[in-house]
Amino acid sequence: MILGWSLLEVVLIVPTLCTVALGTFLYFGDRMSFCIRGDKANKVSAEIDTSNVYHEKQQRELCALHALNNLFQDENAYSKQTLDEICQRLSPDSMVNPHKSMLGLGNYDVNVVMAALQEKDCEAIWWDKRRNVDVINLANVKGFILNIPSDLKWGPVTLPLKRKHWICVRQIDGIYYNLDSKLNVPEMIGEAEELRTFLRKELAAKDREMLLVVAGDVERDQTWRLPSEARI
Repeated sequence: MILGWSLLEVVLIVPTLCTVALGTFLYFGDRMSFCIRGDKANKVSAEIDTSNVYHEKQQRELCALHALNNLFQDENAYSKQTLDEICQRLSPDSMVNPHKSMLGLGNYDVNVVMAALQEKDCEAIWWDKRRNVDVINLANVKGFILNIPSDLKWGPVTLPLKRKHWICVRQIDGIYYNLDSKLNVPEMIGEAEELRTFLRKELAAKDREMLLVVAGDVERDQTWRLPSEARI
């Protein structure tokens, strides 16, 4: 007995308390980290007029939601409720849904992202990192969603832990932007050649994956890639 608890109660309750404590730590850690990073964002991007760019900022573990809304440049494209409903459809009989955080903070997996895109008549094409990004027909790609490691911070302290993080990259008015929700402002990448350089650098690093987001007919006809004679 521990403070009047039976061994069974300890076994059942302690892991739950630990999970709640971890969730609280991650939630407030992200918020503190974001506030401190705010004024230290890319200075070049801060000097560029991005008033025409919708850039949703990080809240809780909702990076997948932010990436999707940034992709469609619409704060109402998706909601947390929408993604939670997709999770339920994907695993209707699961006591603990495997596609999101058990604490309800977000942390949606790739299956949710792909299903959400299909609701907009779009498809996500997983990019084989062995391929050259020069074969991508940028004119037929709506945008890119990358899954990258992200530092876990508690205030100014960077912890020796990494978390997976969804970000969006897309073109707006002829310029490609990194719309990572953890950035204070959109980060300007540049035009097509600068984008390809950016993608090469990202994909060369460890633990990174990329999805090409295209219209359904583009995926069906495979026109997201350039014909051999048109490759850069």
